[in-house]
Amino acid sequence: MLRRRLALAAAISAITLTVGCDSGSTTAAQAPVATTTSPSSSVPKAATSPSSPTAPAPPAAAHGLPEGYDASRNAKADIQAALATAAKKHREVLIDFGANWCPDCGSLDALFRSARVEPLLHKDYVVVAVDVGEFDHNIDLAEQYVDLQTSGIPALVVLKSDGTPRTATNDGAFSNARAMDPDQVSAFLTRWAPGAST
Repeated sequence: MLRRRLALAAAISAITLTVGCDSGSTTAAQAPVATTTSPSSSVPKAATSPSSPTAPAPPAAAHGLPEGYDASRNAKADIQAALATAAKKHREVLIDFGANWCPDCGSLDALFRSARVEPLLHKDYVVVAVDVGEFDHNIDLAEQYVDLQTSGIPALVVLKSDGTPRTATNDGAFSNARAMDPDQVSAFLTRWAPGAST
């Protein structure tokens, strides 16, 4: 079992160096596809692990954008806190599933902090970064919202403040974030902002 997981991690790392953090051949120009139901993932059960038992803490997003993907955070508690904040501030919750080793996740973070994108995030969203490790951390949580086998990482999910999913990037639209520009990210955020008709 451990040997299989190490081989999978090595294969993912090798693929990432050449084609990015995606699991398909999706291009960044493709638009994210809306889903209204939680997709079923076929991630092997051996690759799943429970969420971190760390005590709940206010999500980093409550005070601004998260600083990377913190494996020690309690992601479920962070999402619940973000939903409460979103309800009070009339925003949506943007969950960013990714990992610090992923270059496309770093690229998306830089795009989030760009002058074109950051104001949209602060106005319309509460952002939660969820670490998926090497596809072996918070997988049970991710499966509730997105299919990581088709989405790759980073994978984005937009939730209404009541927790209802509005969209998930199951098509891998952000898995090649290195090739994206701020206009593409802002178009996604504008499309799924509170009150926007989709």
